[in-house]
Amino acid sequence: MPIAIVGAGLGGLALARVLHINGIAAVVYEREPSRGARGQGGMLDIHSGQRALREAGLIDEFYEIARGEGQDMRLLEPDGTLLLQEDTPDDAPLDRPEVDRADLRNLLLDSLPEDTVRWGHAFTSAGDGVLRFADGSSAAYDLLVGADGAQSRVRPLLTDARPVHIGQNVVEVGIPDIDRTHPDLAAMVGRGNYWVLGNGISLGAQRNGDGRVRIGVSFYNTPEDWFATSRIPFDDPAAARSRLIELLPGWDARHTALIAACDDTVVPRSLTTLPVGLTWPSSPDVTLIGDAAHLMPPVGQGANMALLDGALLGLALAAHRDDFPAAVAAYEREMFERAGAAARMSADMQELLMSPDAAQRLLAFFQPG
Repeated sequence: MPIAIVGAGLGGLALARVLHINGIAAVVYEREPSRGARGQGGMLDIHSGQRALREAGLIDEFYEIARGEGQDMRLLEPDGTLLLQEDTPDDAPLDRPEVDRADLRNLLLDSLPEDTVRWGHAFTSAGDGVLRFADGSSAAYDLLVGADGAQSRVRPLLTDARPVHIGQNVVEVGIPDIDRTHPDLAAMVGRGNYWVLGNGISLGAQRNGDGRVRIGVSFYNTPEDWFATSRIPFDDPAAARSRLIELLPGWDARHTALIAACDDTVVPRSLTTLPVGLTWPSSPDVTLIGDAAHLMPPVGQGANMALLDGALLGLALAAHRDDFPAAVAAYEREMFERAGAAARMSADMQELLMSPDAAQRLLAFFQPG
């Protein structure tokens, strides 16, 4: 019976790829009907996750789609004061390049045999070696790997832990084709990341490879139901943009101009995390990878940990081909330590971002001493 992977995100696909090149059968079950059924999000900062791509035999292809200039960063205060500008030289090593999540996912998908991913299979339950799906179908498995993200349906098989709100609510907006439509704003944002922090609010603008600038306006130390009282009319994009600008009193007009220039895609996101250092007793036939195992604040670790989870679990299974329980136990020991350290680092960064003097503290982080 094959290894069953629930979720065709980066972690699940990295696992399937490493298993494939090691001659081990696996099937990925994904609830979405096709690879293009929904958007995959913005840019990712891939650093430690490059090891996973090397293990998957895809590092050269990764470098072809990675954007070194995406490492550029500008840090400002709400009044427009520029605190830090880092421009990446064209010949700089690709230590932390940015890559479009969709491009990276497509790279992994294209590296797998065509029948590896079974689209349109929404997992509902599992037990006694049988997976069950929302359409009434089922499938046998020898090992079940939950790679199904923050709201994992596999996780309850191993732990009662649930994601909890971290006091941050984000409104995501964006400017398409910014170089053509708003060249002045394009020059201001630059080639990579543009951060404004202050007064318990941040604005992060991130240039994507397709010319779109994705913008997230974060409101810190706010309750989980904050959107209900924010008076942001999400069903009226123009009014929502106006309300967002109202919520940034005293901010430099150049910053609020970014919001005014956005299109009609306005998405609210309430951020949650799993407990730092989450573990569970090892089970012989079920394990977790990625956000299903260790959901962290979005500060640059999650995608890297998911890629490493997938690759290192795949290597453990290849090393223990006739003893999956031993492979799972070995993987989880390493993952708990590695991901626990990353989760603590992410929690520390989140605490910094939520502080009243976030901009100055972040400047000190990037320029120690």
